[in-house]
Amino acid sequence: MVVRNLVLVLLFVTVVAPIVLYTDRLGTFKTSSSSRDEFVEDVTTVTLNGHNERLNVLPQESATTVKEPIRIVYSDTSTKSLPNPDDLDLQDTHIAVSGQVESRSTRVLSTTDEEEQDQRTNLIREVTDPLEEENDSNEHDTDTTTHKDIGEDTIDADDQADQSSDNASQNTQDMEIKHEQQSTKHEQQTTQTSSKVRKKERIKPDTSIQNDQTPMPDARVRQLKDQIIRAKVYLSLPATRNNPHFTRELRGRMKEVQRVLGDVRKDSELPRNAYDKLKAMEQTLAKGKQLQDDCASVVKKLRAMLHSTEEQLRVHKKQTIFLTQLTAKTIPKGLHCLPLRLTTEYYTLNSSQHDFPNQEKLEDPQLYHYALFSDNVLAAAVVVNSTITYAKDPSKHVFHIVTDRLNYAAMRMWFLANPPGKASIQVQNIEEFTWLNASYSPVLKQLGSQSMIDYYFRAHRANSDSNLKYRNPKYLSILNHLRFYLPEIFPKLNKVLFLDDDIVVKKDLTALWSLDLKGNVNGAVETCGESFHRFDRYLNFSNPLISKNFDPHACGWAYGMNIFDLDQWKRQNITGVYHRWQKLNQDRQLWKLGTLPPGLITFWKRTYPLHRSWHVLGLGYNPNVNQKEIERAAVIHYNGNMKPWLEISIPKYRNYWTRYVDYDHLYLRECNINP
Repeated sequence: MVVRNLVLVLLFVTVVAPIVLYTDRLGTFKTSSSSRDEFVEDVTTVTLNGHNERLNVLPQESATTVKEPIRIVYSDTSTKSLPNPDDLDLQDTHIAVSGQVESRSTRVLSTTDEEEQDQRTNLIREVTDPLEEENDSNEHDTDTTTHKDIGEDTIDADDQADQSSDNASQNTQDMEIKHEQQSTKHEQQTTQTSSKVRKKERIKPDTSIQNDQTPMPDARVRQLKDQIIRAKVYLSLPATRNNPHFTRELRGRMKEVQRVLGDVRKDSELPRNAYDKLKAMEQTLAKGKQLQDDCASVVKKLRAMLHSTEEQLRVHKKQTIFLTQLTAKTIPKGLHCLPLRLTTEYYTLNSSQHDFPNQEKLEDPQLYHYALFSDNVLAAAVVVNSTITYAKDPSKHVFHIVTDRLNYAAMRMWFLANPPGKASIQVQNIEEFTWLNASYSPVLKQLGSQSMIDYYFRAHRANSDSNLKYRNPKYLSILNHLRFYLPEIFPKLNKVLFLDDDIVVKKDLTALWSLDLKGNVNGAVETCGESFHRFDRYLNFSNPLISKNFDPHACGWAYGMNIFDLDQWKRQNITGVYHRWQKLNQDRQLWKLGTLPPGLITFWKRTYPLHRSWHVLGLGYNPNVNQKEIERAAVIHYNGNMKPWLEISIPKYRNYWTRYVDYDHLYLRECNINP
């Protein structure tokens, strides 16, 4: 009997009493305005994030008109749209109201019948419906504020974390409500409210985070290399050297990892056992880490290794530059063999076989004349062959080739054995220009001086420039400066098209002779698309002679394909202008090297700009030349170190040049010259 009474008492306490008490409390909350005021008073003094401040907005409104805070997402870089304290208080109040109402609702669900659930639902509607209406009315203002302050919906990482935390909390509460047998009607309202909020918060994912999560193609290779570096550090520390067993194990792991790596550059090239070796190495390194008791020594060793690595990198870069220059300026074995073979063949011919046909066309000003100054037989052959290929009437084209004494016989022999169809050709020896001597040409006098030789070739001299490009043999070759003596070389011609030997012609060029240069001497393609192709890149504007006479931002132009009006040249005494500036630059204070700087000076305000499609440059150093520009070009130029006849040439551009070389030719096969 006592037990039965005890059970009834416990049943009354646990079931009946909460129902009575809670029902009474809910009715009091619904009917008593004073209780409502107390509820609002409690909300206005809520403490959040350690701040106990009174909210001044809520006392002016009833509990049924509480506004939902405007949801604005702030970016890392936004400084104009920081929330003010009132906005923070309003947001905190909304969180507190929602928390209290949901807490009360949960308890009501567990103790009331369907009628009491309707009362609770009405209470929730009383709070949430005005929030939804106010949120709908402020939606446009919210979007406007968001776009104005942060642009394209940029999300701060902290905001994302807060939103994730809020979502997780909301999900937990939903699970508890379902666990307590939530009514179907309230569940639908909750779902609709959540969907509205999600639609209004149009948040784009942070693309930078997605990019960071994209795996690198060589991530595992880098990890293996880092392991080797760490192993080397451990091997150099005293604690490791004092443990022979661990040292042997670590060296063995290093050899395994090094064998796995080999010359691999991407993870896809690693063998199948690479991951096992990585894990084994990581375990061994973990042992090594436990052996170390002095972090300062590890840091010191890493800094020393970093300094040593940087020094090695500097040395390797210098060696790379030297080897690139050496490769670019050294004659390949096949190209050295070819002129020797041709020279031998030339001197076996009879004297009557040494002459070219159509010699009467060489001085006819009505024809199309080309000037080519080169000591490279194969390169000159490509220029002639490509030009003839696209010429509309090859019989009207005349090629004037000037070379040095060493290659004179070889050049003549090549074109005697391989005549350019109906076109005419002339090969001259620069030694035959008796007028070109040191008394007439200042540059010839300077090139033969001892000081110039020291400047270009003796790097150990204190006054010699350390830049390797200054010690290029072409700067001591008069062939490179013959372009400033065209009227002397071709006294009876009116116009001449100058071509470099590292170009390929892709279209008919006869239209250049009919161009009106408008009184200018030189027709050339400008190269001022980049800042380093302007005058200040080539000339010393710290010298008053340069700064007073030229504009540092003036647009440069390119040698390689230039149409020269020789009549205007003579009329304006261009050669005399060139001589004057060469004398002023005897001590190399105006410019240092090459023919382009004196060309820019000599033809200053005497150059007519041609359309860019006539001459496309960069195929000898730039692997990213626009393919459409190459296809539209009349002439493509392999300016740079990566000439098409060298092994270091850019592969995708090499075919434009090799198509004009007959690699089945007897002389080329004998010299083992292959594409």
